[in-house]
Amino acid sequence: MKYCLLICAFFISMMANADRLKDISSVEGVRDNQLFGYGLVIGLNGTGDNSNFTDQSFTGMLAQFGIVMPEGINANSQNVAAVSLTATLPPFSKPGQKIDITASSIGSASSLQGGTLLLSTLKGADGQVYAIAQGNLVVGGLGSQGNDGSRTSLNIPTVGRIPNGASVERTVPNSFNRGDTLTFNLNRPDFTTAKQVSDSINALLGPGVAKTLDATSIRVSAPRDPSQRVTFLSILENLEVELGEERAKIVINSRTGTIIIGQHVKVSPAAVTHGSLTVTIKAQAAPAVQGEPLTGGETIYAPRQEIAVNEDSGHMFLFGPGASLNDIVRAVNQVGAAPGDVMAILEGLKQAGAINADLVVI
Repeated sequence: MKYCLLICAFFISMMANADRLKDISSVEGVRDNQLFGYGLVIGLNGTGDNSNFTDQSFTGMLAQFGIVMPEGINANSQNVAAVSLTATLPPFSKPGQKIDITASSIGSASSLQGGTLLLSTLKGADGQVYAIAQGNLVVGGLGSQGNDGSRTSLNIPTVGRIPNGASVERTVPNSFNRGDTLTFNLNRPDFTTAKQVSDSINALLGPGVAKTLDATSIRVSAPRDPSQRVTFLSILENLEVELGEERAKIVINSRTGTIIIGQHVKVSPAAVTHGSLTVTIKAQAAPAVQGEPLTGGETIYAPRQEIAVNEDSGHMFLFGPGASLNDIVRAVNQVGAAPGDVMAILEGLKQAGAINADLVVI
């Protein structure tokens, strides 16, 4: 009966309009691991490199097969290129499973098109070998060069991928099956969201099961048995949670001229001088609905903004009480101001303390 009640509560919780716990958080100790390696790509059509380290690597490879190059003589093969190898090892990966790898030229090779990666090792940050890579590269770029030195290229021909090109050789240990608890870390730290997660889990499983540690972490009591813990986590990660609203924020991309304004951004009364633009914004309350005489009805007031835009030598922006940031941007846009003008005005308002929001410039 307790199990049935748990499942019913779970499906009722999923009906809410919210985000799943698996989309807003991660389980502590369960993460990807980055792998790195070095290798040789052969079979290139004269687009390889002739760097010293490439010749050394090629000579060392030949020595493994009993072929010894005379001293002072380099192969100077234009069909070989030295590459760096990168890959991401997902959590719980087991020996024998396949992962994708990326090969990037580190020499003077002009293209890796048609190349084959020779057997190479991929190591973790601890220096241990976690995967073995080999295979044919898939290159999305294209390059060509004429006899007169002219050159054309499409995308990046010096980077290629090998889907399922590496075989996992070692398992990375993690703390998933250790202890009596699991810890969820929010992707975006927020005290309100952390409390909402804790309350939702306790409402589903009982009081005291989840406890908030800070604005990021929520610790949850979990069964020790691995199979039960997987089932337990599958229920929790699909639990839908109402998120706390973000802080008031304005994001400005100075390279593209993009401006993103959050919904909670408010503007205090201020005046800004910028170029030859004069914008006046005033807010006043006007009766929207008024009851009939002697009926005892109430008069309802609605805010109304009056916006006047002039382009003369006044050079003044006047923002009265009640003006929103939307009013400011709309008024400036009416005179065809460039995004740079809007950025300058927003930065000036922030410096004057007239905007209660974080101004982020990227």
